[in-house]
Parts: sequence; structure tokens; C-alpha cells
Amino acid sequence: MSGSPIDKTIVDQKIKELRIPEVGKASIREIVALVNLVEEETGEKYIRMEMGVPGLPPAKVGTEAEIDALKRGVGSIYPMVDGIKPLKEEAAKFVRNFMNIDVHPKGCIPTVGSMQGTYVAFLAANNIDEKKDTALFIDPGFPVQKQQMLVLGQKYATFDVFSYRGEKLRIKLEEFLSKGNIHSIIYSNPNNPSWICFTEDELKIIGELANKYDVIVMEDLAYFGMDFRRDLSEPGKPPFQPTVAKYTNNFILFISSSKIFSYAGQRIGVMVIPESLFDRDYPVLQKRFHSTTFGSTITLRLLYSISSGTSHSAQWALTAMLKAVNEGSFNFVDDVKEYGEKAKVMKRLFLENGFDIVYKKDIDQPIADGFYFTISYPGMTGNELVANLIYFGISAIALDNTGSLEEGIRACVSFVKRDQFEELEKRLKAFNQTFSEK
Repeated sequence: MSGSPIDKTIVDQKIKELRIPEVGKASIREIVALVNLVEEETGEKYIRMEMGVPGLPPAKVGTEAEIDALKRGVGSIYPMVDGIKPLKEEAAKFVRNFMNIDVHPKGCIPTVGSMQGTYVAFLAANNIDEKKDTALFIDPGFPVQKQQMLVLGQKYATFDVFSYRGEKLRIKLEEFLSKGNIHSIIYSNPNNPSWICFTEDELKIIGELANKYDVIVMEDLAYFGMDFRRDLSEPGKPPFQPTVAKYTNNFILFISSSKIFSYAGQRIGVMVIPESLFDRDYPVLQKRFHSTTFGSTITLRLLYSISSGTSHSAQWALTAMLKAVNEGSFNFVDDVKEYGEKAKVMKRLFLENGFDIVYKKDIDQPIADGFYFTISYPGMTGNELVANLIYFGISAIALDNTGSLEEGIRACVSFVKRDQFEELEKRLKAFNQTFSEK
């Protein structure tokens, strides 16, 4: 295509090799595989926005602690399935310091990334009540969680929150919950991919309905503290990370080290379950898994069966990182502000070249600059935009992959280097010149 640095013939050849029937509908991993092959063949680097890979070095305090743990010989020792005691204690302190919520350390359970946490939580929640066989996703959301549902063979329902902010959220949730078949509500906050952040009023609505209908709220906090409109970095001082945990005890929090500590490669996160839910007896769980409580099902049945615990050395790394932020010697928010700064520049480049932002508002405020943003192009569906951008050396995924009903794509800023901004602008100009004339 005119102005593109990428050979269209090679792109088409690699699409055929990978047997991707429609590029616009390809999964994240399919886009990754395609771009890798094209880059290898052509030597041209893509502006890669398809995958949420941390673009910053891992937190040094974690790396040093893990190396030290390995030198102490922990690599030869199985950790307790529910986690080492220092990590559990620091995780509980972290929740207290940055969310203003009290949880018992026993409910702070390390998992192999938040993805393992959601997997076992979905499995447990689907077996708490024989009448409740469906999970409810407040979309858009992380596509792989739906893949987990597919693997588990579980039912789920979804709705796009785009048109249901504020009090409208209560009405929409009631539509689903009143049927009596929903066991859990799942969402991310800040949201992947739209970057909306639920308000206190909205979180209160979700919490109140969780209490009314006795459903578990699963809050994915992969981008903890990354609503840069407020400084959430000081331990024990407001403002705190907003959470549904203020309004219900029927919650599970997923706190990942991948983005806030750039520790994605070691696959370590924490699932936080309040004591009342952890100790709760569910007769159906006992029948299905021969376990006594929700917490014991999660740890001694599911996590034990899947991986027999989480990397021992990585647990020491996360312990050190949490301890450092709890004590105020490491400001993790300062480290990740780079994402917001890059997003601001990248949004401007897209807007100057014929694109528009899809999710623009957080009710009455502009969307924050952060890890993701969403963009559209006049006259194109999201799938068409993904497919066309591939030929101009820009990769992303379509919003319909995330459960959104809006037309557009998700742009992740993390893997885009600042020294690529000039090339991004050049490619966007070429794209706009090509398609604005059509």
C-alpha cells in the first residue's frame, strides 16, 4: 500500500501460513505470531500495540530479593500451597495501606499470575450453588478470561458498560441478577481496554447488588493505582484505590505484579479473599470437591491440583516489592507514570491523523491517560481497522475481542518506545492519506 514500509505480499503470505481466516478477528496471540513472522521476513519493526506487555524494567527490589532467595536454596523446597507467611502478611498490609480495607493474611493467596487466580475462582464460583451456573462480565474486558470460561466449559453472560454508567448500571445489573442464575460478576478497574474507572457510586451499586443477590464480585486490579488523575502512591494516606470491597464482603481481588512492578515474566500475583467468604461453607462445594470451605477449596483442592503452589523464589520477590511500597521506600506509581505520558502523546498523533477516541469519557470526566486507550477510524469497523493497520506496520486488536459493542481497536502503549513516535506519526499520516481519499 502507498506509503507503507511493509510489503503487502509478505503480510498476505504470513496470514496464509498461519491460517488466519480473518485478521481483524484474530486473537492477541495470533496477531503476535503474525507480526513476529512479518518482522523476521522484512526486517521492518512494527509499532506494536496488540499485547499488554510491560515496557519497563522489572522492579529492582524484587529481582534482588528473588536472586537472594535462590541463593538461599528455596528453589529446592516446595512452598506452602497457600503461600509463604511473609508474603501473605505484606499483601494484607498492602490492601490496608492502598485500599483502606482490612483483610486477614490467610485470605491473601499467591497465584501464578492473576490468570491462575481467575481460573480457580471461576471454577469454585461455578460450584457454590446448583441454581447459579453463569458468570456475568461487565465488558469490555480481558479477552483471555472468556477463553478460560471456554476451557472450563462454563456459561457466561456479558454487557458493554459503555451506555450503562452511573445509576443506569444498577438497572442493567438487576436485569441479569434478578434471573437467579448468576454466581459472580467480573470486571477490571481501571478497565482493560477502555481505561474507564468505576466511581464510588458505581462500586457501591455493584456491592449492594452483590449483597442482595448473594453473588461474588471478582475485581481485577491488574492496573492498580494507575488512574493517574489522582496520586494513589502514598501508603496509608487517601486517596485510596477504589474498590467494591468497601461495600460488600462477597469479593475476590486479583492483584498482579505484572504491570505495577513490571514483573510479568515471573508469573506472580495475589488473590485476596475476605475472611467471611474464605471460611464460608458451601454444601455444593463439599459435594463437588470434598472440601469444607470456599478458602480450602481454592487452596487445598484447586491450586494444589493445578500447580501445587506458586514459584517459591517469585514469592520472595513479591514479598520484597510489597514490603518496600508498604514502608514507603519504593513508589511504584512513579515508576509506571511513563505509560500515561506515552498515552498522551500517542492519542494526539492518532487524533491529528483522522482517528477518534472511542471511550472518551468517564461519565463527566475525560478518560485518564494510561496503559490502554481505544481508537476508531471513520467508515471502518474495528475488524477492518485492525486488518488495514497491519499493512502499515501497526498492530492492535479489535474491540469486539474484548466484549465491546463499539467499533474500534485497543491500543496498548507499553511496548511502543518513545523513539518510535516519529515513525508512528509517519505511518499514521500514510494510512490517513490512503483511506481518507476513499
